[in-house]
Amino acid sequence: MTTKPAHEMQQTRSYNESYTDSHLDRIAFPLGGIGAGMICLEGTGVLSHVSVRNRPEVFNEPNIFAALCVKGETNIPRVLEGPVPSWKIFGPAGTGNGARGKNYGLPRCADAQFRARFPFGAVKLSDPKLPVGIEITGWSPFIPGDADNASLPVAGLEYRIVNDSGESVEAVFSFHATNFMATDGGDHSVGAMPGGFALQNRGSEEKPWDEGVFSITADDPLVRTNCAWFRGGWWDALTMVWKSIAEGGMTEAGPLTSGDPSPGGSLYVPVHLKAGAAKVGRLRFAWYVPVTDLRTGGDPDCSSGCGCGTLQGEKDTHVPWYAGRFEGIAAVNSYWNTHYDELRAASSKFSRCFYDTTLPSEVVEAIAANLTILKSPTVLRQTDGRLWCWEGCCDANGCCHGTCTHVWNYAQALPHLFPDLERTLRETEFNVSQDERGHQDFRSSLPIRPTDHRFHAAADGQLGGIMKVYREWRISGDTDWVRALWPKVRQSLDYCIETWDPDHKGVLEEPHHNTYDIEFWGPDGMCTSFYLGALKAASMMGKALGEAESCYDGLLSKGRRFTETELWNGEFFIQKIEWKTLRARDPAGTPSDRRRVYSPEALALLEKEGPKYQYGAGCLSDGVLGQWIAQMCGVGGILDPVKVESHLTAVHQYNYRSDLSEHANPQRPTYALGKEAGLLLCTWPNGGELSLPFVYSNEVWTGFEYQVASHLMLTGHVEEGLQIVRAARDRYDGRVRNPFNEYECGHWYARAMASYGLIQGLTGVRYDAVEQVLYLAPRIPGDFRAFLATAFGYGTVGIEEGKPFLEVMHGTIQVERIDYRPCLEGGSSAGA
Repeated sequence: MTTKPAHEMQQTRSYNESYTDSHLDRIAFPLGGIGAGMICLEGTGVLSHVSVRNRPEVFNEPNIFAALCVKGETNIPRVLEGPVPSWKIFGPAGTGNGARGKNYGLPRCADAQFRARFPFGAVKLSDPKLPVGIEITGWSPFIPGDADNASLPVAGLEYRIVNDSGESVEAVFSFHATNFMATDGGDHSVGAMPGGFALQNRGSEEKPWDEGVFSITADDPLVRTNCAWFRGGWWDALTMVWKSIAEGGMTEAGPLTSGDPSPGGSLYVPVHLKAGAAKVGRLRFAWYVPVTDLRTGGDPDCSSGCGCGTLQGEKDTHVPWYAGRFEGIAAVNSYWNTHYDELRAASSKFSRCFYDTTLPSEVVEAIAANLTILKSPTVLRQTDGRLWCWEGCCDANGCCHGTCTHVWNYAQALPHLFPDLERTLRETEFNVSQDERGHQDFRSSLPIRPTDHRFHAAADGQLGGIMKVYREWRISGDTDWVRALWPKVRQSLDYCIETWDPDHKGVLEEPHHNTYDIEFWGPDGMCTSFYLGALKAASMMGKALGEAESCYDGLLSKGRRFTETELWNGEFFIQKIEWKTLRARDPAGTPSDRRRVYSPEALALLEKEGPKYQYGAGCLSDGVLGQWIAQMCGVGGILDPVKVESHLTAVHQYNYRSDLSEHANPQRPTYALGKEAGLLLCTWPNGGELSLPFVYSNEVWTGFEYQVASHLMLTGHVEEGLQIVRAARDRYDGRVRNPFNEYECGHWYARAMASYGLIQGLTGVRYDAVEQVLYLAPRIPGDFRAFLATAFGYGTVGIEEGKPFLEVMHGTIQVERIDYRPCLEGGSSAGA
């Protein structure tokens, strides 16, 4: 008798299908615009994670809810939400005092289901006592290639009420919100809007960033608004709101003009349904918070690095994109109301196209779930249109500033869906965050401005950026763009060579900072693969521009030879730790700072094992990451494909665990633990594990799981890749973790958008706008359909009856030739 792995026994739902029962508990589906903030629709219909003040507020669940009262001999009132998840009852802040102010004690629907079809999330509610069924659809505009409409500070909620009984139904739909825009001691109020109300707070001279307004409006001509909730102590306001709901009333009152401000606002809409009839009520949310106190990163003229510099004006702070586009909430609402239908239709068209696929359901789920990162507070956008991002979100602020290059290397969604925004990241990296030496600050400052360049450059981030310049060129087809950036690209690469490969061996030897927040000493497969990829990309760009650098090809050849011999252990690529022969200073620091960096016992380890935080003989999941980036970017292979395949299969063999119960992780354990499955960053199958290996080595990160999975697929190992994807999605199935928030160093962590690379991993699809060639090299046999996004349009690509096809659904995609390499037995592609 065989026993399934623990994580497979736990899996009780089908991928890419509805969430029910305990799988609803942690769902929070982001709605909002790119860089505009968000509000989340939970699996039970709750609205939470309200983060509209240009920062994350992950546990911000204000009292904001919809209700329905069915009239009759005895009214039946319900909050339009499912049962309260048990974890909210005891545990979060305030529950020890009864969770005062929450609406958890009000009658609500007995059952809920949630289904995501990004950018749409739908909650189905039912209750045996209600003669109607309810479906809530939450969405916000998301149209590939239309960055501005995808950046609006808006969200839509649509309540579809269906009369399932054999008799007519009369009811009152209502929506209620406390003024969650109010700040402590702020000048707040609830104002009237056409069709609804606005939650307002005025800024002050001391805190202008307190200014903000959130409007809630309905499109029904019969809507009535109450901007004057009952004012009193204790929980008087909610008590009186519920009294109005339960009575089926439609309390109407204008804004208060005297006394204390209203605690909140409500709107009411009458519902009359004949037997079998349905009604859809649409609520439109919009917000406007035009001033922030966000400023991070040092300045060249600031000796302390505190961010107080004067380059753009004294203490300039971030201003969101929409504040430069719209004068105020009225203008946002006018645009939203006028364009609602067309934006919904366009977003729905994208959604239908994306899900019109035959790719494995776990892959589709992984890709779509992580597109929500683009709607989270991880992403910001300046008024000039440039993107700037955190790595992820702490509970109440951004985590790890500056669109960190070595983290955003992994993210593959943005360059295909919104290539114009991705190009702004390259422009910032090379034109703003790079100095005259070619040193690139891997964390850009906000507002975007020159940085202080006092910390290490990141080898993987800076070299990855060179490959991504190549990618953006091939995606956009804009040779003038790459020509303008080329001098800075060459300057960057030359800096990398002289800093980390001063003897021109073709490998990185001198200590080089990387995504593990440490420096590797001596050559290693991971960062050297980035180096080789950057050399190849630069060589190809230089030749195309008529400015070839002959040394790049020579270094590429030497580096490949060194890597495939000196860094190859016969099964996978390793690191050769070195420090005594390098030009860098003692890794323990100068005598004056050794006490801070290396304790006496660490100094003893240094003599025995070398610098702290290396991987040496380990099997590193990111060990050929540069090769994956090169293939994702269209640069092509840089290392012997047979050895790359061997490395990846070794990673799967040694680093994948179907059950982590016996795995010791003294680092950050909650990404994966216990009986869950996951891919470890590193193992030492042949011995040689260091006493203090690189930090994070014992952890599981979804971002590198997805890159390894898609890289395995590119080499024909589809099932191994799918096993890793399934492990990740089983951990994020809604019971313990939010399926729409894969976290690492913060919520909605950017690295998880490596999942978009699964499309290319399975299909080999890549569109080159310079050549106007569609490359198709599937690793799955037979016919298939998959989503394709380009800079000019999107559609469906695949194989039908053995022949390649492209169906353009939006825009135009000029294809002069399809380079089709059929899938061979075993999953590889002809000529791959």
